[in-house]
Amino acid sequence: MADHDHYTAEDLRDILGNVRTIALLGASPKPDRPSFGVMRFLLSKGYTVYPVNPGQAGKEILGQHVYATMADIPEAIDMVDVFRAPEYLGEVVTEALALPSRPRVIWGQLSVRDDKAVKPAEEAGIRVVMDRCPAIEIPRLGL
Repeated sequence: MADHDHYTAEDLRDILGNVRTIALLGASPKPDRPSFGVMRFLLSKGYTVYPVNPGQAGKEILGQHVYATMADIPEAIDMVDVFRAPEYLGEVVTEALALPSRPRVIWGQLSVRDDKAVKPAEEAGIRVVMDRCPAIEIPRLGL
């Protein structure tokens, strides 16, 4: 199991350098929300981002079709970027583990951390990063 208090630059560089498709859970159409800014940043860096938000399903955020669940996304995803409260992390893990093609990474945004909830994902070989933001890590790592 990973030490979720410390992630090496090499680990984060490896994850962010090899991810191409991202399910962004808790995507918001509101420009003042962190998820909107991070989604815009990830798109600008060439990632394919699928916004997931049941309340916005069928609409578009930043020109991307919004899905109700991860299972509705039409292709395999490499990473799940979680903009939901930490108490929903277990639910996210359960949904990710049920996908026919599991993501390689579950990434909890700033303040999204629940070490117990992510254990099943780690045991299934999914890498987990918590309480970090890819929009902060990518420039910091020079990616």
